[in-house]
Amino acid sequence: MTSRLSRLAVALVATAGATLGVTVANPAPASAAMTICYNTSQAGAYAGTANQSASIWNNATSNLTLSANCGSNLRIYQITGGGSYAVRTSLGNGRVYIDTQQAAQYSPLRIMTHEIGHILGLPDNYNGNCAILMSGGSAGTSCTNPYPSTAEANRVSSLFAGTFSATDRSADIFRDSWPAPLTTVG
Repeated sequence: MTSRLSRLAVALVATAGATLGVTVANPAPASAAMTICYNTSQAGAYAGTANQSASIWNNATSNLTLSANCGSNLRIYQITGGGSYAVRTSLGNGRVYIDTQQAAQYSPLRIMTHEIGHILGLPDNYNGNCAILMSGGSAGTSCTNPYPSTAEANRVSSLFAGTFSATDRSADIFRDSWPAPLTTVG
């Protein structure tokens, strides 16, 4: 009888989820980690920063491993001008651009970890709170915190465990997390 009730409950939840457009996925076993290969061949002076950021995400999440130069799920680029930003092509895939001008004003490690957070499924949160990584530049130039909050890290772990439905939206572009570089008038 208990087995029948369990099957009935699962069927009801699945039906309700389908009716509401919710995808229910079986989570990956806790020991299974997804690997995201990132490429720093175009990162210039920020290759080491990308490695530090990968280490931060690897330590903060339970089922995700960012690994250097084993492929190109994520490509990191150094640019000058135009602002730092991320382009997510799908969950765990995309490009990160680090602007040397902004990195001279803001913590390069915070910028890198924030932009990789977009590739891992996190949106911007412009609340100005330095403890929230995805607040980006709204926390000001004095904020150097490169660590995701527990809630941010848990969200990424959940996305990669399949417990949330992550809509695969092509070419999500995350810009304007960091105010434009200051210019001098002279």
